[in-house]
Amino acid sequence: MPHLSSLRFLFSSSSPFLSPLKPPVSLSLLSKPRPFSLSTVFSSYYKRHRNFRHTPSRRNSTSLRESKSKEKGLSMDETESVAGFNKRRAEGRDKSDKPKTLQLKSRKLNPVNTICYVQILGTGMDTQDTSPSVLLFFDKQRFIFNAGEGLQRFCTEHKIKLSKIDHIFLSRVCSETAGGLPGLLLTLAGMGDEGMSVNIWGPSDLKYLVDAMRFFIPNAAMVHTRSFGPAPDSDGASIPDHGKFTDPIVLIDDEVVKLSAILLRPSCLKGSQLMKEEPDVLNPLEVCAEERRDHFPGPLLLHSPKRNVGPVVKPGDFSVIYVCELPEIKGKFDPAKAVALGLKAGPKYRELQLGKSVMSDRQNIMVHPSDVMGPSIPGPIVLLVDCPTESHSQELLSIQSLSCYYTDSLGNPPESAKTVNCVIHLSPASVISIPNYQKWMKRFGTAQHIMAGHEMKNVEIPILKSSARIAARLNYLCPQFFPAPGFWSLQQLNYSAPDSIASSEGSNLCESISAENLLKFHLRPYAQLGLDRAGIPSLRAPSEILDELLSEIPEIVDAAQQVSKFWHGPRETKQEITAIQDNEVMIEEPWLNVNTLPCCLENITREDMEIVLLGTGSSQPSKYRNVSSIHINLFSKGSLLLDCGEGTLGQLKRRYGVEGADNAVRGLRCIWISHIHADHHTGVARILALRRDLLKGVPHEPLIVIGPRQLKRFLDAYQRLEDLDMQFLDCRHTTEASLDAFEGDLESNNHYSPPGSPVSFENKNINKKNAVGQMTQNVDTTLFAKGSRMQSYWKRSGSPVDNSVVIPILKNLKKVLSEAGLEALISVPVVHCPQAFGVVLKAAERINGVAKVIPGWKIVYSGDTRPCPELIEASRGATVLIHEATFEDGMVEEAIARNHSTTKEAVEVGSSAGAYRIILTHFSQRYPKIPVFDESHMHKTCIAFDMMSINIADLPVLPKVLPYLKLLFRNDMIVDESEDVAVSAT
Repeated sequence: MPHLSSLRFLFSSSSPFLSPLKPPVSLSLLSKPRPFSLSTVFSSYYKRHRNFRHTPSRRNSTSLRESKSKEKGLSMDETESVAGFNKRRAEGRDKSDKPKTLQLKSRKLNPVNTICYVQILGTGMDTQDTSPSVLLFFDKQRFIFNAGEGLQRFCTEHKIKLSKIDHIFLSRVCSETAGGLPGLLLTLAGMGDEGMSVNIWGPSDLKYLVDAMRFFIPNAAMVHTRSFGPAPDSDGASIPDHGKFTDPIVLIDDEVVKLSAILLRPSCLKGSQLMKEEPDVLNPLEVCAEERRDHFPGPLLLHSPKRNVGPVVKPGDFSVIYVCELPEIKGKFDPAKAVALGLKAGPKYRELQLGKSVMSDRQNIMVHPSDVMGPSIPGPIVLLVDCPTESHSQELLSIQSLSCYYTDSLGNPPESAKTVNCVIHLSPASVISIPNYQKWMKRFGTAQHIMAGHEMKNVEIPILKSSARIAARLNYLCPQFFPAPGFWSLQQLNYSAPDSIASSEGSNLCESISAENLLKFHLRPYAQLGLDRAGIPSLRAPSEILDELLSEIPEIVDAAQQVSKFWHGPRETKQEITAIQDNEVMIEEPWLNVNTLPCCLENITREDMEIVLLGTGSSQPSKYRNVSSIHINLFSKGSLLLDCGEGTLGQLKRRYGVEGADNAVRGLRCIWISHIHADHHTGVARILALRRDLLKGVPHEPLIVIGPRQLKRFLDAYQRLEDLDMQFLDCRHTTEASLDAFEGDLESNNHYSPPGSPVSFENKNINKKNAVGQMTQNVDTTLFAKGSRMQSYWKRSGSPVDNSVVIPILKNLKKVLSEAGLEALISVPVVHCPQAFGVVLKAAERINGVAKVIPGWKIVYSGDTRPCPELIEASRGATVLIHEATFEDGMVEEAIARNHSTTKEAVEVGSSAGAYRIILTHFSQRYPKIPVFDESHMHKTCIAFDMMSINIADLPVLPKVLPYLKLLFRNDMIVDESEDVAVSAT
């Protein structure tokens, strides 16, 4: 491509959205496409920049980049690909993504622990979307039980260092308890030069989760994953002898702690049938810590010649009781007794303290440790119990291996019994309240019972205080775009609960307390044994946050009043945003002359559409921004999700409230995923699982999930673990060209088998005449042209398309979109990684009161991408373009290396396409509160924040809020290289 080399240098700074590969052409994405060519882009750009003088920037210097490439030994082919985007990364061959050898952390244990406690990590407490985690803390070791969505963000908020975690234990394997695991593993793998790994333990169905995660997580991050229990089988596993099944399985036994697992299964499985025989479950055996970990080890089994077939247990049925036993505290050594028995001070004292007998120095007798040591104190014992259903609770009562921890009928432990100090119940309230469960709890005598299931009393206290504080400040400035968080108050719920559930007259409830975020139960030192509430965060009233804001920025009072005038001001203020005729308008700001109201907004109502930005950060969650997710709220017609990163469900509940989010999930029409990177899709399983539960027993259709084909492999593998009740559609089948090719088949039942590529174009003329009679070219002549290197990766060989499967789903999608008032959903290939897409949503036409046809609005979402002609053409005439802006303008080289966009590049894409409004999102977490941007070219643009809700009726005033947002964050505009977040943009 030597003919483009001179053009690349000329436009590398001034028009970074242009691709260096092939001239851009029309995608025919709109019903009335506009001509589009390289010359028109250049001319339109220079009409807007005719006085622009190019001053070569050091950051953007192509010659400098080429010289650096030569120093690194790169070929010219590689160098040229870097000028517009990182071709290797787009093709999945980026050297920076080469596999690492992830090592476990090696720690020297401290057998004489001075500090040890269990602590409730309140993930999901305020939103009830996921299971809380529990931290078991030692001087030199950290164990975490359960890793639901939001754990990583929670740890960042509360300064719990992930690098210090040695083991993660799952009480069940499902989206509720393990939704945060993929993101956690990727973050650890990215730490430092070599990355880190962690031991992960769970019942045997953990294998299915690991198999699913292999499609987007390096194998090296999961080689320390261990499962225990019966061998899993996708069709079910027969349970052998009941006694062996419930025997404890010792997972860890060192000088610090002995940790065992007891498997719990439902007592009766409806509709179960005997399956093929399986090997017996492992009897209580130690797991060898030195066992090879260079592959995923199979479940820990005890092979027995006698195999009894029992009830069938399918993946997801298992839950686990974890027993944590600390070693006893030896009694104090008494030197006086040692002297009386004829011992001299010296090494023998030490031997006795270590539990060894020694010969007396002055008497012909053996001195035993019991002769000179005071009475030992039994080591504390903690149980973590996850009993998810009533059927599990029936089995719980019959587990004999727990009998050594029970007291007698009077509450006194037998001589051989071990005293349990604390029982943490992860079971739901519906199970805990069952009389048999309460009866079982009483068997532990004086043990402290902590109820860590979902308690309504915790919904008022946000666990992410930093983001809640930002939300309150934004709400004060502009409540229209930043509604108050949707937490239900206890008064609204008419709910009241005492701090503890105590026995009362006529009640057989066992005494217990409700868990609270960061509640501790101390195990060592022994003098502090018991509860510690000192770290529990208190509810901070919004008035306190606002008082702090007014003290910090007094001008914010006037700013909030000015912002309110955009909605409630005098008539002339509203006229600034109405349709303009003859280009005559009185303006106070230089950019108001471009705010002509699009026809699609004529007679628009507030019940038509709202864009809710649930997550606006990139790579991994931070204190202030969650990862990517956008909720398109169509109100009575349902909703869609565009991308669904980890924690999306929690964000929905923070925005709409617990009940409101459930309604939103019920009303989902479709989930669309842009690409396979974890920050864009790891929240899907949790959303689907909740929807399945909410609609159980209600007639409904499976939810359509549209995404890259790698996502299908993940979801298919995951569905062996739990049913997700969904239909999958490859993004490639929703591109403009593919939909054109399928059009005839969607109208009829004639199916054909396309050769090779996802969609056959043979014998089908998809070139069309545009409105002015000019011929527009199809996708095969664009950046992703057939035979090009990019297209070879876009259409990488995979499973042949089965039209008998695809076409019914496409028909269903068409029906679902129509019911939602949408005309089309079109995926657009973009430049980021293999199988990366943007999306176009087009609303159906409306007819007003005088029978005038009003065109539907159009939303374009870029996903992750470099600026590219495909997306520009797809964004022609968009009502709203939501574009990623990962980096600031001065970081063009970083943006190219990672195939992301800068703020200015994103705005240029929208300006070139004539988009009415541009929303920037997906900011690097190096900008924790507000990104760095140049306000001079933001005249129709706004910066996104988590929970920002933009009603389509408010689009005219959207850019006018930006200067006031800058005032609100005037002390936070400097780049903050937060040590809490390891920035590694994906």
